[in-house]
Amino acid sequence: MSVISRRDWLKATPFTILPARARGANDRLVGGFIGMGRMGMANLSFALKLEKDIEVRAVCDVYRPHLEKAVDATHGRAKAVKDFREILADPEIDFVCISTPDHWHAYMTVEACKAGKDVFVEKPLSVTVEEAQLMVQAARKYNRVVQAGTMQRSGLHFQQAVEIVRSGVLGKVTFCRTWNYTNMPKSGIGNPPDSDPPPDLDWDMWLGPAPYRPFNKNRFGVDPKAFSHFRWFWDYAGGMMTDWGVHLLDIVQWAFDEAMPRSIVALGGKYWLEDNRETPDTLQVTYEYPGFLATYENRYGNAQSMFDKSYGILFHGDRGTLFVDRSGYRLIPEAHATDLAEVEVKRFNNMNLDHWRNFVEAMRTRKRPISDVETCARSTVTCLLGNVALRSGLRIDWDEKNWTTVQPEARKWLRREARDPWKIKL
Repeated sequence: MSVISRRDWLKATPFTILPARARGANDRLVGGFIGMGRMGMANLSFALKLEKDIEVRAVCDVYRPHLEKAVDATHGRAKAVKDFREILADPEIDFVCISTPDHWHAYMTVEACKAGKDVFVEKPLSVTVEEAQLMVQAARKYNRVVQAGTMQRSGLHFQQAVEIVRSGVLGKVTFCRTWNYTNMPKSGIGNPPDSDPPPDLDWDMWLGPAPYRPFNKNRFGVDPKAFSHFRWFWDYAGGMMTDWGVHLLDIVQWAFDEAMPRSIVALGGKYWLEDNRETPDTLQVTYEYPGFLATYENRYGNAQSMFDKSYGILFHGDRGTLFVDRSGYRLIPEAHATDLAEVEVKRFNNMNLDHWRNFVEAMRTRKRPISDVETCARSTVTCLLGNVALRSGLRIDWDEKNWTTVQPEARKWLRREARDPWKIKL
């Protein structure tokens, strides 16, 4: 096995991560950060590392402990805001970072674009197909830079992996596999009863466009040991299919020039966990693309996996297989491909920080960022269609030209009715 050095790779790769240009203190981009949970704090930490280019003017959350923690992270320099609309109304704020639960992404992004702000919005882009389309339309209509949080695109080794697939080194790729496997105790996240919300949380505002529900500890989901459990409820997210599947399938689609699937079949359910989550604990989705198949698999009752990895992406070609995850990639030749050497490459760069650098550069130049809203919309919708196939029990055929399903009976799953006053208007 040979290992390519970072120096050799940088000589060979056609990609570059453009560094943020040095600016004076008075020429920094001014940002407001909305949603200060675990992911929001991570994004804030990356932005604070780019202090020559970014000034964090305001932080916003409907949960007071999160808000106070965010203010402390800025050493008290950022203003604490409870209502995100105050940030959007501030003419001195150039961009917003949206790290809220998924069901808020679309409304806030569209409103930010209308307010003349650029946007960094976390993945998945939306909870419905219609919302993803509206987010792209808003970015284009108002000429805004919208970077999605699919930061693997800023990983240098992911970029090289994509180039390997495109180059034909693997031969004809006919199958791709993506997965998340773990072994969780059967009790999962438990079954807490509905209750009154804590006094330092604005529960109605947290729900926002989602249907009204009584407060439940798991629906809110704040957990100091894990990312928030809201991900496991259909009102706010799409389970592992959208939470992690978007990262993995995004790389597959990037390698095939942003192709989307033609047909989708899904099976799954709650076969192991006995908690109150709604999304499946065991899932297999098969996608038919032009010329190849791809699968996404998730399970909570068994952690055994290929390469001893809890997640990953495999590209299977007639000449070789390529495995890639956030730690690096590995190329394994087929027995007959004697001209290929087995190669292993480790991660080169801090993809999260470089993703923020790319966002800054895009705001400066007005060019599309590396995870532009449109590419993330395509990857998000692919994942959403997996859930549509699962929940409808239908084989889904995707009409990309008209951005809908061929099956009329599946179309009710492509949109939702938002609560007033949170209906999206371009």
